[in-house]
Amino acid sequence: MVGSAPLWQRAIVLLPFYIIGGGLVLGVFILLGRALVDSIRESGHKRWVLAGLGLLVVAVVVLTYLGVNLPKEE
Repeated sequence: MVGSAPLWQRAIVLLPFYIIGGGLVLGVFILLGRALVDSIRESGHKRWVLAGLGLLVVAVVVLTYLGVNLPKEE
């Protein structure tokens, strides 16, 4: 029924689901972010943890730029 409706009607019908889903995703990211910050604060080696996270981000960016793809399981 929803699939045969025009785009603007589908958007209106599905809007509450997008809002609730977006709120749930945002809440999970906030919760995980706070847990990460607490873990870093309690760590005895804050600089090492932050350096490792920075290196991980740099490695992902460089490998993505170079076009490296992971092998897919079959």
